[in-house]
Amino acid sequence: MAAWFFTEEEIRSEKYIITGENAKHIKVLRMKRGEALTLVTPSGVQHDCELVCFDNDTAEVEIKNSAPCRNEPDVFVTLYQALPKGEKMDYIVQKCVELGISRIVPVISARCVSRPDKKSLEKKQKRWQKIALQAAMQSRRGIIPEVSGCVSFEQAAKLSEDNEKNLFFYELGGQPVKEILTEKPKTIGMFIGSEGGFEESEAELAASFGANRATLGRRILRAETAPLAALSIIMYQTDNFS
Repeated sequence: MAAWFFTEEEIRSEKYIITGENAKHIKVLRMKRGEALTLVTPSGVQHDCELVCFDNDTAEVEIKNSAPCRNEPDVFVTLYQALPKGEKMDYIVQKCVELGISRIVPVISARCVSRPDKKSLEKKQKRWQKIALQAAMQSRRGIIPEVSGCVSFEQAAKLSEDNEKNLFFYELGGQPVKEILTEKPKTIGMFIGSEGGFEESEAELAASFGANRATLGRRILRAETAPLAALSIIMYQTDNFS
């Protein structure tokens, strides 16, 4: 299977020069002349290429075929994730990217135990974005999902107004996803709590911005399990697992 890379610019010629981290990765993979690789541009165009040469941390490829990448879901899902403890967010980012998330917004909610300072959050955001890139390459995505800067719960609720549908997964109950997504929206937001869940006041605030209370069933899932279960259900319900 061809190696998968993302470019920072569009490709408009039959040959392309790869530099930077992608070139280093090609070197680590010990790729040789004639091997196949894929480049995906910011506009989501997939270019199937052949490695022509590699020299001094620069790789030259020849474009063999170009077409829109068909690996993306047809629904844009944003995860508003209340920060969990420890390294759980690393796992959440990685697996949600594999499952098809489009954007991740870390959130500080009332019951978050993890409350890093501004400098720590900036470092974590950079690490999470790198994890998203690596997961997107591994799962052959057509985009690199954005991991935004951390926001307050109030800011997240306001941001969610831009979505056609919002699902507030609440441990005290709500509607099944299939009852909320009776039609396929283009954009969906999903709120997931930290280890302590959400406070009632947060559920009410989210509802005031149009969020629907949703449930993942009778069992209480761990903070790192809930977003994966929720996203899987959404992808299945919107026919993005077929």
